[in-house]
Amino acid sequence: MQMIDITQYNPETMQLARPIYDRMKRVLLAEGRAIHPAILERIEGMGITTLIVKDAESEGISMDEMIDMPTWMDTITVVQKAFDLAAKKQMLNVAELQKAVAQMIGEVTKRKTIVLVPSSSVPPELKSYAHSVNVALLAIQTAKKLKYTQSQLRDLGIGSLLHDIGKAVSEEEEKHPQNGFEIIKSQREISLLSAHIAYQHHELLNGKGYPRGLAGDDILELPQVCAVASLYENLISIDKMLPHEALELIMTKYETEYKGKVIEAFVNSIPSYYPGTKVILHNEQKAIVTKIKQHFHRPVIRLLDDQREIDLAVSPSVVIKEILVG
Repeated sequence: MQMIDITQYNPETMQLARPIYDRMKRVLLAEGRAIHPAILERIEGMGITTLIVKDAESEGISMDEMIDMPTWMDTITVVQKAFDLAAKKQMLNVAELQKAVAQMIGEVTKRKTIVLVPSSSVPPELKSYAHSVNVALLAIQTAKKLKYTQSQLRDLGIGSLLHDIGKAVSEEEEKHPQNGFEIIKSQREISLLSAHIAYQHHELLNGKGYPRGLAGDDILELPQVCAVASLYENLISIDKMLPHEALELIMTKYETEYKGKVIEAFVNSIPSYYPGTKVILHNEQKAIVTKIKQHFHRPVIRLLDDQREIDLAVSPSVVIKEILVG
């Protein structure tokens, strides 16, 4: 199993490893299917740019770190409903949100780390909701490293899931944090801390963020966790950065835009190379990442020429030089 850009799809050698959904969240193509060229063109026209596929080279790679698609899509539906209710100035279905967050906490807790379902694998109409779900998953994963309590996990999960809900009532970028704060604060069953996650997730340590230009210790830690998660998700989904590149960029913001404690927890919670990633080693050999075992930045790889597996965590002389594209 591996993630590929849709332009790399080869119908002769590849099958879907995860289903493709349309904008109504209906299964358009089930996993195990090859994609006919005419259908592929239609999928591209829908704005889907990433596919999750399997082929001979990625055989046996299961990507257990990825949340299953039905659960992920169900959570997208919960977020979409919340945005729709907020746009109508109606009360949110808090019980539904709490149930979704509890399920996400369970999904993250039972895994060593997580690999995101890319928001670029769904139509554009769903991408903002997919972004919110992925940010919540990343935030909860980071919170595990920070050893947050169950109460903190719930507050972080709700706040991260709804961090952009202010966009439901205004398209003005710099107004959505305060709008989101007001929406969440009005929900009696949701913690005020969750509302502050929406309010502060664009604030920066150096005071150059918005909407209030807060700086240093005036910014709470939970919004910073959400902020780093949101930045990472945008880097890999919108800017098309590779995971290790996104992590490197985030490290440059250490104690300038985000708290060092939060960045360290995030970087040490997220893998640099997803299973299925093809790489070139220091000696020019080609390999594919098969699993994340002991070290999130030193995965297990399989050489493409002789199928030998090497655990980079215990093989310090073997170094990934670059990603093999195409």
